[in-house]
Amino acid sequence: MNPLLKVCNLELEYATRNGAVRALDGVDLEIAPGTIVGIVGESGSGKSTLGLAVGRLLPSNLQRVAGDLSIRGRSVFACDRSALRRIRREVLGFVFQNPMQALDPTKTVAAQLALAMDEGEASPTAIRAALVRVGLPDPDRVARSYPHELSGGMAQRVLIATAIARRPAILVADEPTASLDATVRDQVLATMVRLCRDLGMSMLLLSHELRMVARICDTIAVMYGGRIVEYGVAKDVFESPVHPYTKALLRAAPGEERQGETLDPIPGMPPVLRGKSPGCAFAPRCSAATPVCTSTRPPDWRSGDRAALCHHVSRDAA
Repeated sequence: MNPLLKVCNLELEYATRNGAVRALDGVDLEIAPGTIVGIVGESGSGKSTLGLAVGRLLPSNLQRVAGDLSIRGRSVFACDRSALRRIRREVLGFVFQNPMQALDPTKTVAAQLALAMDEGEASPTAIRAALVRVGLPDPDRVARSYPHELSGGMAQRVLIATAIARRPAILVADEPTASLDATVRDQVLATMVRLCRDLGMSMLLLSHELRMVARICDTIAVMYGGRIVEYGVAKDVFESPVHPYTKALLRAAPGEERQGETLDPIPGMPPVLRGKSPGCAFAPRCSAATPVCTSTRPPDWRSGDRAALCHHVSRDAA
């Protein structure tokens, strides 16, 4: 099966007053139709930049250095403005962290849904059905409401309804429940997964919560230093991680600690790359690092559906 989305050695850099800052340092990723892929990593790992690159929603000071990103075999960087608008409108759907910033405060929910729907299909019945689909109670009242009249969870569901109004092939969700409490978060995530399964959509879920992503995604890609350092089936990555960074993320993640136990935080800070990393970007924080880790970029280790970028995994596998 041909991939729906394919990223090949993508390198992106921000131009700043202090010089170039590399956000993506050679990302490779493929997403098949109908799959839910989770991208996890600390802040600064490159997750959000990758999500924005899918729709070429990049700030003006972010430049492509190398590589490409294609959807259905077509490069988003090679598209003219008209073709790019069609891809964004017909193929992609975006759900961002803060629904109050993503929704238009001057328009009712019904008006915003009507703009997102195909021309001629934005009837009151269709708008009501879209709100029911995302699990909103009293859809008629919600349709008449402005965003500020809704709770955070309701506004996020409206944003999801807007994003899937045209049944996109790919739903990009960047920390979609970061501003919600735990109970509402689980409900919203369950709604998104159900809709993806029902409508046959793929989803790219960007998050720093590895345990949550492992619970709902088909596959997991772990990012660090602008690269995907481990990739595989969610259950395998969660239960038997092979990259030291993935192992460190799990040790630092809350959720399964026993009474009296403390979490094991990752020492140090994520790197600020000024160019192509000469070795493994995680080496300064890795207890297993050796001289080769700082001087040579790690090889691409693969075993079945698993992949990792680590000298030690390659050596142990050999």
